[in-house]
Amino acid sequence: MKLLITGGLGFIGSNFIRYMLKEHPGITITNLDAKTYAGNLENLTDIEKDSRYSFVYGNICDSDVVESVFSLNDIDIVVHFAAESHVDRSICNSADFITTNVLGTHTLLEAALRHDCKKFVHISTDEVYGSTVAGSYKESDPLNPSSPYSASKAASDLIAQAFFITYNMPVIVTRCTNNFGPYQYPEKLIPFFVTNLLRGKKVPVYGTGKNIRDWIYVLDHCFAIDFILKKGAVGEMYNIGSGNEKTNLEITHTILEILGVETSRIEFVKDRPGHDWRYSLDSSKLRALGWKPRTTFESAIKETVEWYVQNKGWWQPLIR
Repeated sequence: MKLLITGGLGFIGSNFIRYMLKEHPGITITNLDAKTYAGNLENLTDIEKDSRYSFVYGNICDSDVVESVFSLNDIDIVVHFAAESHVDRSICNSADFITTNVLGTHTLLEAALRHDCKKFVHISTDEVYGSTVAGSYKESDPLNPSSPYSASKAASDLIAQAFFITYNMPVIVTRCTNNFGPYQYPEKLIPFFVTNLLRGKKVPVYGTGKNIRDWIYVLDHCFAIDFILKKGAVGEMYNIGSGNEKTNLEITHTILEILGVETSRIEFVKDRPGHDWRYSLDSSKLRALGWKPRTTFESAIKETVEWYVQNKGWWQPLIR
């Protein structure tokens, strides 16, 4: 099995590459990444000399680079992580999100179609459904994105789905809840708050801190993608959720407690524009196939915080 992983220097992509090499000794992985601010070569130093792994520097929007990767590596399966993904950045500069998430996805789909790729797994997000006060979104629910980021991901989902319908291309779309774990760029809530606290700074909580997200440990997400590669049906979409719904304030207090820090370090700040109240996924479709998270939230959050405590040499150069 020959995999192309896009965005493999990023948080989820690098964890997935490491996971797959461990779980599947016979695979080879080509990692195509543009080394943007969130793509870090340090994320994969432990496997960079593995003969089953190769790295290609390039942008998914560059059709020549993408074509070369497919031609030279005889790719069987694409797992497409590469994306601009930070909501705050999308509010300030939406153009990069449209370019990478929409046009980049289209470039990859075109190449995969030309090369008769056996499977194309498009990694999306729960944010495409928008906010909900009650209940949980199913795969059949309409999309209602509210930020430039989530709108660009919704557009790429629909393009991927169209390639299945129009060209019978073996596409699967996955939509996952908020990930956390090691190697996450410290602009995201959990590593941002942990690294702030370790540097003696306060943690800025938007609004009242009551916004709710479902949190999944990154290795449980990796397990889900691997599971879908084996048992998922082409043309389908699969929600990936853990059922760990927490308010941002609950997450903040958990981090403070693990680090033994006083609540006086919390600073409430003005809410961001269009801040969705609650994301929640119904992942019963995937669970009916036999998948479920392997890790509890309590153990995973402690392990994650400890990772950032023990790996200051990784995140300190990233703090500006």
